[in-house]
Amino acid sequence: MVNGDIVGRLREGMAQGVLSFPLTSFDERGALDLDGFRAYVADQVATGPGAVFPACGTGEFFSLDEDEYRRVVTAAVEETAGRVPVVAGVGYGWAQAARFARIAEEAGADALLVLPHYLVRGPQNGLVAQVEQLASRTRLPLIVYQRDQVAFTADSLKRVAALPGVIGLKDGHSDLDRLQRLTLAAPDGFLFFNGAATAEIQARAYAGVGVPAYSSAVHAFAPEIATAFFTALRDGDNPQVDRLLREFYVPFVEIRDRVPGYGVSLVKAAARLRGRPVGPVRAPLADPAPGDLADLERVLAAGLDLVSAPTLAGAAR
Repeated sequence: MVNGDIVGRLREGMAQGVLSFPLTSFDERGALDLDGFRAYVADQVATGPGAVFPACGTGEFFSLDEDEYRRVVTAAVEETAGRVPVVAGVGYGWAQAARFARIAEEAGADALLVLPHYLVRGPQNGLVAQVEQLASRTRLPLIVYQRDQVAFTADSLKRVAALPGVIGLKDGHSDLDRLQRLTLAAPDGFLFFNGAATAEIQARAYAGVGVPAYSSAVHAFAPEIATAFFTALRDGDNPQVDRLLREFYVPFVEIRDRVPGYGVSLVKAAARLRGRPVGPVRAPLADPAPGDLADLERVLAAGLDLVSAPTLAGAAR
């Protein structure tokens, strides 16, 4: 069964490494830099993530037109070459999400991450219907992303999980009481993972309610740090986990929280500091201010030193 195959591959990958959400490369004029993206994804895959999620939030899905989206997902599929699952982002209302889903299917993606719908808030019946409409229009398995205006109750999640093709949920709310209720309500084999911003900060807490897998924005620019943290957490090396949190993750988050959108633009700036060909962000995001870049460079250098990784290689400006 196709869904069973992808669930098994994702489950295996989630146990072995973090989930990679690659940045989308643009040139200085803001045009898609497909060659840069290919090189970047190849580097990401070489570090051994559990899966690759192109054209999602970190990949600035909201800024891509349909042709760019097709090229990005196709390139990600080609660069991973079947080594890890490729889960493409889709979003907006269900009708537009279905258009992106068709493109992702044609491009060879293994599954879809259903990003929160655009702008409006809806009741639980509406949230379920949104997923139902998309599930009926694609053959690809779906992972639903709850954050912002999307938050399922246990009863609603039961209904969503019963839909053909829905295989998991990514949580970005960090409401552990609600999340525990969801994990208990879900059927056996349903996938959950931690999608909080800078997920490592809350990784131990999520693991405590049975959700040890997580996505890592840090992996997008410092896979050495992300892998060291994952390994320490998996192996119960609490002193190393605390050291990385105290000396890298918390200072990084403090910079991230200064300006809306830094959850992506700060990550891109850090990737440029490492010499990665990712370019600037697209509006309405904005690249970090000089003072924030200086602080980022200092924190990143400290984190790389903690894991004995190569020092900074590029310029973020």
